[in-house]
Amino acid sequence: MSNTSLFQEFPEVSAKQWKQKIQVDLKGADYNETLVWESLEGINVKPFYNQEDLKNSPSYALPKDHDWSIGQDIYVGDEKKSNAKALEILEKGVESLIFTIPNETTGFETLFSGIDLKETKLYFNFEFLALEPIKKLVAFLKDNKAKAYLNIDIIGHLTEDGNWYHNLEDDHKIFTELVSLGTSDISIIGVDASHYQNAGANMVQQLAYSLAHANEYLNHIVTSSAVEKSFPLTFKVAVGSNYFFEIAKIKALRWLWESLASAYGVQSACNILAIPSKRNKTLYDYNVNMLRTTSECMSAVLGGADTVCNLPYDAIYHKDNEFGERIARNQLLLLKEEGYFTEASQISEGAYYIESLTKQLAEKALVLFKQLEKTGGYLEALKKGTIQQKIKESANKEQQLFDEGKIVSLGTNKYQNPQDRMKDDLELYPFVKQKARKTIIEPIIEKRLAEASEQKRLNDE
Repeated sequence: MSNTSLFQEFPEVSAKQWKQKIQVDLKGADYNETLVWESLEGINVKPFYNQEDLKNSPSYALPKDHDWSIGQDIYVGDEKKSNAKALEILEKGVESLIFTIPNETTGFETLFSGIDLKETKLYFNFEFLALEPIKKLVAFLKDNKAKAYLNIDIIGHLTEDGNWYHNLEDDHKIFTELVSLGTSDISIIGVDASHYQNAGANMVQQLAYSLAHANEYLNHIVTSSAVEKSFPLTFKVAVGSNYFFEIAKIKALRWLWESLASAYGVQSACNILAIPSKRNKTLYDYNVNMLRTTSECMSAVLGGADTVCNLPYDAIYHKDNEFGERIARNQLLLLKEEGYFTEASQISEGAYYIESLTKQLAEKALVLFKQLEKTGGYLEALKKGTIQQKIKESANKEQQLFDEGKIVSLGTNKYQNPQDRMKDDLELYPFVKQKARKTIIEPIIEKRLAEASEQKRLNDE
């Protein structure tokens, strides 16, 4: 069999030739005005890309054995009920469990009863910061040879809440002791990058602030003799509907983190937990949310996320319910089992458009990150309110585009169903909660794009 390339007989076509042909077909219309558009990140997107766009440019490739797991979250209000739910969903295809732990009295032996901890990846979200109960959990996990990600993120809590758990000194003291317990299988540190996306930050900001956020932990770790120079770290990212950009965002995040860690002489694996964004989810015509989350989960997989946890279509207004969770889980199962997305993260490698976006997002984020570091770093910028202001500016720009219909949300700002009624179906308050309280910094507030229009529609029902 000949090894001759199928396309060898065709002459190569340069980018210049492609552009000339397009300009002829445009019949006088301006190429840039007609076909080139600018993203919210300031990236000019062209109508075509070829190998010239990647000439002499570095790229980032995932390990060849990279795979992803299906995750589902469980709120641990009752250990026995949560354990029963965990066992049930593991039988239904879930591969990673994400536990939200609300208090210090949780009985972990009861919670994990019957779960094969050697085969099931565990993620945690603690709503408190306390040394002894988490130390006991880590000891239990080590004894059972579990693979776990604790996601201790004191800076993330400050960013979202406006206050430390206790105070700066106590939080960092507990954090340092907990980090010293980490191993290659027990990841202690997490960075919640999803909060930036859900608050309206553009992708360059999401990447730069996530990197600066993580850099605060690196600065803390390298000065601590109790911490080894090798540790895993988890980023939790929210994925929006800009399909190809979101693929590139996740690839760029992993690339940036590995570059940053290597600059410190630290060997750190990057674990990425991806969830769909809340920012574009809607109260009315809520079934469309299933289409949105399917696209977003696909972006997460193709971008190289390690675990993907879907968001139920009714999550913004319904309490946990079996139907919504089953549909969300089955969306991921369809992608993995019927859509053959088992090892699909490799598919996006070498795609000129995605590789170009990845490079541009990484470069722009690195510039913004360096600017932050020159002015004192993430915490200093947070204290001054700089980050909050920049995210507000980005969110307001996106909101204006949404209000003008330039960002389309089907069933909400376009093709509304006037017969939709939601007032009697709200089990959860789906809007930003206004509650005056004293904080040491201005918190970064998550807000959905459709909130104002939905409140008006509810009032008009």
